[in-house]
Amino acid sequence: MSFFLLKHIHVTCAGISIALFFLRGIWSFNGSPIMRQRWVKIVPHFVDTALLVSALALAYTIGQYPFIDGWLTAKFFGLVLFILLGTIALKHGRTKAVRVFAWFAAQAVFVYIVMVAATHDPLPFIS
Repeated sequence: MSFFLLKHIHVTCAGISIALFFLRGIWSFNGSPIMRQRWVKIVPHFVDTALLVSALALAYTIGQYPFIDGWLTAKFFGLVLFILLGTIALKHGRTKAVRVFAWFAAQAVFVYIVMVAATHDPLPFIS
């Protein structure tokens, strides 16, 4: 598979993933019954799996890997932080205030991940 197709798949999945995360946060905070629909529980997992698989394929294609190349290491740890904050925001936050804070923080981490991807620099806001 070509680099450009993999990159397109990856970027598209990232966009869908953050859009679903954003919507699920709003629905969750408003107590929407949409959150109980089956597709809301399943589709994000498929999208995130495609996102991860395309990320691994891209890393292999360009010959750069987490824990070897700094910018991919930063993206990896950003992803871990995004997942932790997302879990707090959508499931495990004890209060609504904690969940909302985690939701905003997760979106900030997502922006950081995108900046790192665009610049290939683990500190994109400094350069």
